[in-house]
Amino acid sequence: MPLSIALQMDALSRLNQASDSTLELARVAAAAGHRLFHYEPKDLRLDVSGGTTRLTAAGHDLIHAPQGAAVWHYGEASVRDLSDFDVILMRQDPPFDMAYIAATHLLELLPKKVRIINDPAGVRNAPEKLLITYFPHLMPPTLITRDRQAIDDFRAHHHDIIIKPLFGHAGHGIFHLKEGDDNLPALVETLAAASNEPWMIQKFLPVHQVGDKRILLLDGEPVGGVLRIPAAGDMRGTLRTGARAERMVLSKRDRDICDALRPALRERGLFLTGIDVIGDYLTEINVTSPTGLVTSDTLEGSTGKDRIAEKFWRIVVG
Repeated sequence: MPLSIALQMDALSRLNQASDSTLELARVAAAAGHRLFHYEPKDLRLDVSGGTTRLTAAGHDLIHAPQGAAVWHYGEASVRDLSDFDVILMRQDPPFDMAYIAATHLLELLPKKVRIINDPAGVRNAPEKLLITYFPHLMPPTLITRDRQAIDDFRAHHHDIIIKPLFGHAGHGIFHLKEGDDNLPALVETLAAASNEPWMIQKFLPVHQVGDKRILLLDGEPVGGVLRIPAAGDMRGTLRTGARAERMVLSKRDRDICDALRPALRERGLFLTGIDVIGDYLTEINVTSPTGLVTSDTLEGSTGKDRIAEKFWRIVVG
């Protein structure tokens, strides 16, 4: 039976249609005959009157035309009642800011018969760099603070450190400070002027030697991933910043990390997640719009029912 699926996501013009993970999920849904509707978070509308609430969104039908010049394009525009959908994929990119949080509150007002992936309350209560602090035995030495003396003490102990914004994404604002680097005072001033949030400071891990693993999980179970090797002269293990993608092999430590996280992810309704692991350490749990589905499938040579998006819908539809 065809499902009615809404995708809360960024505009098509901002996406790489060949590799975007959300469009990969949409592709499999369209191939199965499900109906797709696209809207952006800014197009949500909550009407409260007569003692009831009604959440709608202004958007477009989303059309997949694999033989056309544009694989994806917008169809008919309309304003749709989101309570009429079977599934909503909340897949807009960060920043995880007040607009993002507001959208999670609005989606929570929908009736329980609408399945939202990932659960909006679960996402709101699981900031990606803070969720890992529930698993201190899996983390590298870490400090979260704005206190300069505490940062100096941490650096004196660990020598080689990373400092990054607590709510950053895609490698933005990450700095590597080696022992003796005199840029820390200016960097702290710059970060302090940019926002009021604390920063995350961690012991530097040998990412160029071991790589940065993105492990993709469905309902807490690993289903694929990518080993990202930072580009020369850059310590950020993101494909956006030029890291090289290689086939990933799960180690016993990786599986132990997944096993430890599974109950908490399921409890929070975090169905599609991507965890980042450097060496033996968990460094992030991505819950907003984890990427890497297409790259993982390509590196693994996965086709047909073995592709991650196929597994996603097989579990969701049941």
